[in-house]
Amino acid sequence: MSIFSTGLSGLNAAQNALQSTSNNISNVYTPGYNREVTVLGESRAGGGVQVNDIQRQFNQYVAGQLNAATSKSSALEAYNQQVGQIDSLLADRDAGLAPLMQNFFSAMEDLASAPSDPAARQGVLGAADTLTAQFRSFDGYLQDMQEGINGQIGDEVTQINNATEQLADINREIALARARSGEAPNSLLNQRDRMVHELNERMDVRLNIQDGKTYNISLPNGQPLVAGTQHYRLEAMDSPSDPLRTVLGYRDSNGDLVALDEDTVTGGTLGGLMDFRAETLDKTQRQIGQLAVSLAEAFNEQHAKGVDLNGDSGGDLFEIDSTSLHRAGGSLKLAIDDLDKIAAAGVSGGSGNNENALAMQDLQKEKIVSGSATLSGAYGAMVSDVGNRTNIVQANLDAQQGLTDQLRAMQQSESGVNLDEEAANLIRYQQFYQANARVIDTGTTVLDTILGLRN
Repeated sequence: MSIFSTGLSGLNAAQNALQSTSNNISNVYTPGYNREVTVLGESRAGGGVQVNDIQRQFNQYVAGQLNAATSKSSALEAYNQQVGQIDSLLADRDAGLAPLMQNFFSAMEDLASAPSDPAARQGVLGAADTLTAQFRSFDGYLQDMQEGINGQIGDEVTQINNATEQLADINREIALARARSGEAPNSLLNQRDRMVHELNERMDVRLNIQDGKTYNISLPNGQPLVAGTQHYRLEAMDSPSDPLRTVLGYRDSNGDLVALDEDTVTGGTLGGLMDFRAETLDKTQRQIGQLAVSLAEAFNEQHAKGVDLNGDSGGDLFEIDSTSLHRAGGSLKLAIDDLDKIAAAGVSGGSGNNENALAMQDLQKEKIVSGSATLSGAYGAMVSDVGNRTNIVQANLDAQQGLTDQLRAMQQSESGVNLDEEAANLIRYQQFYQANARVIDTGTTVLDTILGLRN
């Protein structure tokens, strides 16, 4: 190889190295970009240098660890945002159920002290009406959360389907690029890995790299989402057991929509929402419903044992639909609006005594909630349970975010762009270019000298 060819190969190598360095610098703030390195080698022609590869600095193992950690962090963050709302609702000392239940029993105590006093009777009806309104308000708030989660699940599914479709398209583009040139553009590889990362932010998925080239994506249960250039859509659908509940479904080989088990979806924002709904929201709604049913049934039973001011047997004090604990709190309301209909007296003591009012007041101390807890005790346990869960989720989130940050820093140390390092590379490769240019200049001088000797 002549001195000119050797110098020219050096110029070409320097230009490629400078191009890679410039590309790194220009993409320093591009999400998902992986630093490029120009790999040089001795020319096979017997002299000079050649560009063997423009390598993408990407560690698949670290990326997999980061994706898994990100999926868990996203799930905990979504869970934490939701559970904090319920914790604030239940623990509010002014708007919670605890002070209203206490007001109701205090009004019942006033009635026992003056069973015929219209003001005392009005106090009972007023306190009972306020209490039932708060039960309905709580149930309405929790039901709004259910509907909000339904909507968020639908939004997440739309984004997941968009991501899987794009991944299948990128697989196709990469395959075509390899067929044409034998290499895949680093930009497409970066884009594909970025899409996998974003998909893990939304839900936990499994990545299988076929033949070291093609990305296949599936759910933890093996249900495929991306297989080569094909993508499979998920659908947000009504639960077969509850039409008011949105779950995930997929189309089977016959084209039928089949619901996935809720525990199939883990990780990511979607998994966090579904975990919160199953573990906390559903449970809280049932507990509120159980409190409402226990209150209504216990007081209705005791009220029926008394006599009102007209001498008639007491009827129901509360109305409630107890067919479903899940929504019972929303149906609780006062059954009477006539002061004279309050059955404060006992059957044997005449319509003016306080025997039954005392008995209803004593229900405050009775374990009327599933036979194991008082009303205030059951409510306090529910508030404590949600508070503890909120603290645990927050602690887990802090720890998981710390791990995620460590893995992200590890990935950046390998794949990220360091501007100081790239600035140094610019100087190195510029000197490399200048040196090879001098080689060509020297070759020209030598050639001119030789030609001059002939003259």
